[in-house]
Amino acid sequence: MFVFVLDKNKKPLAPTHPARARKLLRTGRASVFRRFPFTVILHDTEVENSQVTKYRLKIDPGAKVTGIAILKSNVVIWAAELTHRGFAIRDALTTRRQLRRSRRNRQTRYRKARFNNRRRPKGWLPPSLNSRVQNILTWVRRLSGVCPITGISQELVRFDLQKMQNSEVSGVEYQQGELAGYEVREYLLEKFNRCCVYCGATDTRLEVEHVKPRSLGGSNRVSNLAIACHRCNQAKGNQDIREFLAGKPSVLNRILAQLKKPLVDAAAVNTTRWVLFERLKATGLPVETGMGGQTKFNRIRLGLEKTHWGDAVAVGSSTPHRVIVKVVKPLIIKATGYGHRRMCNITKFGFPQVNNKGELAVRSRVKKVHGFQTGDMVKAAVPKGKNAGTHVGRVTVRKTGQFDISTSIQKLQIINHKYCTPIHRHDGYSYAT
Repeated sequence: MFVFVLDKNKKPLAPTHPARARKLLRTGRASVFRRFPFTVILHDTEVENSQVTKYRLKIDPGAKVTGIAILKSNVVIWAAELTHRGFAIRDALTTRRQLRRSRRNRQTRYRKARFNNRRRPKGWLPPSLNSRVQNILTWVRRLSGVCPITGISQELVRFDLQKMQNSEVSGVEYQQGELAGYEVREYLLEKFNRCCVYCGATDTRLEVEHVKPRSLGGSNRVSNLAIACHRCNQAKGNQDIREFLAGKPSVLNRILAQLKKPLVDAAAVNTTRWVLFERLKATGLPVETGMGGQTKFNRIRLGLEKTHWGDAVAVGSSTPHRVIVKVVKPLIIKATGYGHRRMCNITKFGFPQVNNKGELAVRSRVKKVHGFQTGDMVKAAVPKGKNAGTHVGRVTVRKTGQFDISTSIQKLQIINHKYCTPIHRHDGYSYAT
């Protein structure tokens, strides 16, 4: 991918090719400013590449993973996939709620329950959904600080559930235009995990199938549609699903239950889409919107693979008719958070952990030890011992100054802090390429 460049005043310049960035670093004209995303800062007084170029940031929001891409005209110069931790937040809040409720029910001092004495502000979102919005906004701000972004494209709605339930909501263009059928098909592929509902095949072309045939009074509502391979679709014909799966009651019950179940991920995206749109507009940049069917149509037209960052490239009507992809591997970003505020860990039963002496295993209040914090990415050059060599990974600090380092293949213990050099400070995210 291209390398972001800052001038000596930390103002973003046009991203440059990696070969040119290596030359700038080798000749001493620039230094590494940030590892993720990789950014260099120039030492020169005058900047050579100061021409104005339009760069568009494209975002494909998702419930679990969000695709991000930066386009310079029709050239994809940078891409990333951001993994959210919304479900982890939901599970953590559920655990906390259960622990607090169990404490109230035990024979302890009475603590009055708080249920109806708090007000939610206007525009409130659950923490699991709000984290998705904040993650995207964080990276919009970071990328705007290292690249001269002139516009944003956001996939505002992935599935228009109302239009799929009633196709007469909008005009003829939606029903008979180029995008006809893309919304419904993409929704069904996501709902049934991109496999045949009858045999589970995934390596074949899947077709939209009426669970209750039209000849028996079935409708075109999305609740009566499923995805099936050609062989199963032909074998079922115009039979009722109960007749077709008479000998497979478990498969029948699973399909009938899944037909009534809403698409949870789509609901999460639809809940946060307008909040994200309004907050992106607050950045002052022009925001373009697009639909999921349009994204898929553009991606197929451009010949891009089905990836999150590939979907981001195809978002919006500003997508060029031909793109040049300069990205080999996108940056994989995972939201990890900053830990928790508990003073001691708990067991699976909800009780505080104790040490060998029967005392509470209280965690240290000191976050930084010798200038390092848990989660920092470091480079450890160990001169001797069983861990001799150079290791790069995440550090876990200890008061003794003997750290643990987790690399991509192993976890090293008892590494002296004197051998560690910081590479990237902990910022609530982990990275991979």
